[in-house]
Amino acid sequence: MHIIAKIRKEVKVKVGFVSLGCSKNLIDTEATIGKFKENNFNIVNDEKKADIIVVNTCGFIDSAKEEAINTILEMAEYKKGRCKYLIAMGCLVQRYYDDLIKLLPEVDLFIKIDEYNQLWDKVEDLVKRNIVNKSETKAITKITEIPQMPMFEQGEFLDRVVTTGKNFAYLKIGEGCSNNCTYCAIPYIRGPFVSRKKEDILQEAKELAKKGIKELIVIAQDTTKYGVDLYGESKLAELLKELSNIKEIKWIRFLYSYPEGITDELIDVVSSNNKIAHYFDIPIQHISDRVLKRMNRRTSKNNITKLIEKIRNKIPDVTLRTSLIVGFPDETQEDFNELLEFVKKAKFDKLGVFMYSKEEGTPAAKLPNQIHGNTKKARYRKIMEQQSRISKENLEKKIGKEYEVLIEDISFDKKYYIGRTIQDVPEIDGSVYIRNTNIDKPDNIINQFKKCKVTDVSNYDLKARFK
Repeated sequence: MHIIAKIRKEVKVKVGFVSLGCSKNLIDTEATIGKFKENNFNIVNDEKKADIIVVNTCGFIDSAKEEAINTILEMAEYKKGRCKYLIAMGCLVQRYYDDLIKLLPEVDLFIKIDEYNQLWDKVEDLVKRNIVNKSETKAITKITEIPQMPMFEQGEFLDRVVTTGKNFAYLKIGEGCSNNCTYCAIPYIRGPFVSRKKEDILQEAKELAKKGIKELIVIAQDTTKYGVDLYGESKLAELLKELSNIKEIKWIRFLYSYPEGITDELIDVVSSNNKIAHYFDIPIQHISDRVLKRMNRRTSKNNITKLIEKIRNKIPDVTLRTSLIVGFPDETQEDFNELLEFVKKAKFDKLGVFMYSKEEGTPAAKLPNQIHGNTKKARYRKIMEQQSRISKENLEKKIGKEYEVLIEDISFDKKYYIGRTIQDVPEIDGSVYIRNTNIDKPDNIINQFKKCKVTDVSNYDLKARFK
């Protein structure tokens, strides 16, 4: 056994993690947890009990940056107690490395994304300072400079520790983004889109299935780009078909599919495969051609409209989700009115809205006619108020229908079981509340699939009873 690993095991060094930002960032956190476990660290969920605290940061928009810095400062308070080391990694670190070193002396180690292939060497170099004596340290190989990699190397996700519970896990199929939308800093933070090898993805999926995972959520910054860099064309449809051959997996879904990359082949695969959710997450961001052009989006109002019609014609029970940006530089009242009218007509099942955030280093940050914050807020509220009504109208059409529901929790008062259908993304979309008719002695059905009939709805959730 490695001398540090041996001593670490004896002294039971404990590590706590805080993961901020998107699901793609969460997978990096899970891979890092796996690294610590592999090297005999004990993982704890209570920061008060941690000798080392690791914060995986997000640096996408202003609110995320603020949250990341506040979280780091909050975790730094634990250094007054048991915590000996505070480590920060992730997007904020990648983007503001030099500034953070000066701003946050409380942090003992910053790890940039393009240093993830050196992650363990850096952690090793940090923790060996007080865990082993100088004579033992001499036996440890020093960190060497090696070419930077955009992400963990192939296979690194195989030993990751899934933190999303027993039922589902995210499956990252690519890193970075090459779309270069003018408002987005992701290409500057994470680099161009790089696909993982299909064999590596399938191997990881099979390992997740062996651990009891029932649902795979396929993610990347743009899933429709999967395979273009490796194989010369998109291989998302082919990958989904091969994932569906894994016997233990019951549900499969994919997120973040840009409209211009959704092919007839992909629609057909979703339509014909009963393991793949009839669900398309299509971030259109806007509908005004004028705004789309300024965003450097590679589509148009006409193309988006035709795509939605095609998907709904081929998959009548499809659930459509989108995300929008309001207050983009020089978004006129006419542009916004056009977007609002489109939302009314398109009647998306799920919809999220972001207020434009001026991100330094992006082309959009230099555009004239930046929109006032109060105008952004007013436009945000108008769209969300409209979508709330649309969501309820769409859900009301489900009253009386039967669905298979994955039961995941029970309410604190034991009156309702809480679950979701295959048409609901965990932690993003709505839930199904099924009345518990045996409050005194609730059935042990958590993590099971049950047939339910919808009896009522709220703006975003379903109410049902067991069949």
